Amino acid sequence: MKTTLILLIFGLTYVLIAARRLSLLPIGRPAGALLGAVLMVAVGALTPEESYHAIDHDTIVLLFGTMLLTVYLDNAGFFEWLASKAIALCKSPWYLLEMVALLSALLSAFLVNDTVCLFMTPVVIATCRRAKLPMGPYLIAIATSANIGSAATLVGNPQNMIIGSMSKFPFAQFLMYAGAASLIGVVLNILLLRLYYRRVLPKTMELSEQLSVVVDYRRLKIVSLVTLLVIAGFFAGFHLGYTAVGGCVILILSERKDPREAFSRVDWALLIFFCSLFIVVKALAKTGLVEECWNCLSPHMNLAQPGGVAIFSAFMTIGSQIVSNVPMVMLAGPHMPQLGSSELGWVLLAFVTTVAGNFTLIGSVANIIVAEKAKKDYPLGFFEYLRFGFVSTLLVLCVGVVLLVWIVK
Repeated sequence: MKTTLILLIFGLTYVLIAARRLSLLPIGRPAGALLGAVLMVAVGALTPEESYHAIDHDTIVLLFGTMLLTVYLDNAGFFEWLASKAIALCKSPWYLLEMVALLSALLSAFLVNDTVCLFMTPVVIATCRRAKLPMGPYLIAIATSANIGSAATLVGNPQNMIIGSMSKFPFAQFLMYAGAASLIGVVLNILLLRLYYRRVLPKTMELSEQLSVVVDYRRLKIVSLVTLLVIAGFFAGFHLGYTAVGGCVILILSERKDPREAFSRVDWALLIFFCSLFIVVKALAKTGLVEECWNCLSPHMNLAQPGGVAIFSAFMTIGSQIVSNVPMVMLAGPHMPQLGSSELGWVLLAFVTTVAGNFTLIGSVANIIVAEKAKKDYPLGFFEYLRFGFVSTLLVLCVGVVLLVWIVK
């Protein structure tokens, strides 16, 4: 009876997460996950103490630290300054499209892709409006490139953060493996953008007015230096979460004022969402059903064999569409040692579940953020995105998985 209740609660939570807002219960993703967590404790699936232990605190601390660091970068005018430099270098709409894709990918590798999309999208929209450029290609470039670029590191997105916490993979070693596949993926994505939008973008670009940028260069230098030190700390093997939070503390002290405004811009709803999701997934795993399913599937996903790699990649891709990539990583992570090649397994899990987010407009939080930030200026449609995202995802996954197998093995 209890197992049935747990499955019903998990199903309800998934529907609330996947549908974003239901007309019957329009409470959104974070509240939907919180409802699921409370119900799991209420029916006795987990005790309150077990629910606290279910939360991966390393992931939450890292996510908080990187989001707050991005807030300080934005407050210093970093994204506007970067956009103004990019526009000055780009003499045509094509170069601007490539620059947007490259910047989105690079920033997402070291800052959370969701926050990069949050701060980059308004700047790109303003640029497109001034230059009278079609916004669709640039919005799709931000979202798809952010997801692919974030696959390169253990701090690029929440699912990679969870993988880093579970696997204890060294930051530099993970980048060495996943970075090449991510880079090739970004290049392929840019080539595909050129192919798709070669007839949409004009030949020349003329800004009707200059992009207004107000930058405190002293503040920008301090924030940029601290960000570089944080990234250096990642490479040095320091604790990822406390390295990011440590950088934020330095910035708080350097500004010598109450950081309440910066704290208010952190996406606390996202942190609540992930804390709640950890509890819901842990309750489901405790039933033993996930382990039984995995024991049935794992003999067919031996990563020492090409067929096993293909089945694993397909299963993770499909699973990421059904239950979303973060829950998929939470469910699959504890069972990765069964697949025969732990290093390859962790890197593939991160790469496949991340890139799979590009399939549809609702496939990742980053995509949704871009669409939501742009909706007043440009209604990015589901099928407009799907037309590009579907092909890009298949192409990048096929090439990236083959490359990862070659590199890691």
